Amino acid sequence: MSAAELLKNRSEFEDKIRKLLARPVLLTELDMFALPCGCSGITANIRGLEVDDLDVFEAQLMPILKEIAANLSVKPSVTFARLVPGSSIVASLNWRTLCNRCYPEFAKGQGKTPRPDLYLLQFEKRK
Repeated sequence: MSAAELLKNRSEFEDKIRKLLARPVLLTELDMFALPCGCSGITANIRGLEVDDLDVFEAQLMPILKEIAANLSVKPSVTFARLVPGSSIVASLNWRTLCNRCYPEFAKGQGKTPRPDLYLLQFEKRK
């Protein structure tokens, strides 16, 4: 993955979210990461997105999120929004391929908000 490809995907992702919501949304940063525990994935730091947007537009947003993951060759176990604590503001969207150590943390949660700072969009249970 080159920086030019990452920049192109960031721009396209921002444009699609703006068109979907019909208002300004700023995708300040799109990062790929690898954590010491073994998890890896993508983080999109975003401004202008709220939990209500996720509730209302989830069906339209999920294909966009899946497309970005596919474009960046990431097969996420979980896709979630990280919220600003105590608010309905979305700080980032995250696609994470979970390691064996972190999987139980997500698997034990229930519903859309297993923690006050997370809003789950997709979780792939292991068999």
